[in-house]
Amino acid sequence: MTVDSSVEDARGSDARPLRKDAERNRRRILDAARDLFAQRGLGVTLNDIAHHAGVGVGTVYRRFPDKTVLIESLFEESFHEIADRMRAAVADPDPWHGLVTFLSGQCETQARDQGLRELITATPDGVARVSRLRDELLPLGDQLVRRAKASGMMRDDIDSTDLAIVQIMIGSVLDAARDVDPEAWRRYLAIFLRGICARPEELGPLAGGPIAADQIPRVMTNHKLAVRGHSGASASRRG
Repeated sequence: MTVDSSVEDARGSDARPLRKDAERNRRRILDAARDLFAQRGLGVTLNDIAHHAGVGVGTVYRRFPDKTVLIESLFEESFHEIADRMRAAVADPDPWHGLVTFLSGQCETQARDQGLRELITATPDGVARVSRLRDELLPLGDQLVRRAKASGMMRDDIDSTDLAIVQIMIGSVLDAARDVDPEAWRRYLAIFLRGICARPEELGPLAGGPIAADQIPRVMTNHKLAVRGHSGASASRRG
């Protein structure tokens, strides 16, 4: 993918590396942006980010002329983190352990960073970001699945695209149950793993307990609000 020159300038180039203090400020800005996006979504302004980072507004605008450039930089970081996690999983001598470690790590990242999913699809370049994730990470997903099948631990009728779908499913659980049981996703990931495992009896008991019956209405309400919120954000971006 061709990187926009403004993004390259925001990162610094090999020929002109950022001074230590400039790189430190850039890191503070990116960390502050990720923190605010996780808490409040992508509606925060560069001024908000500057205040949260403890730097001047001019410093933010010198590094990131607009929020789209900053979002692209954060996406690049997230992309490389996912790719590194997948490569480590492929290199794991135990294919099933590598697969479970990758999925657990992805879900833990989603649990920490509420803005990650919106970050990937935000702005008109969101479709291109999703396409890049698919084109560059799907081959690694294919390797994960092939290795797990060859080990005898995965069912033969599972496809690598199932791994992408389960992360969407777990993301919905995270959104809906965050204020009821923020660890609930672990149980539902465990249920999924038993569904794709050829020897589920070897996996032991499920993680955690079920969500209490009296909390289900709250979870369902949260889910409906999240769906409406994502639909509204998508419509706003299209507009």
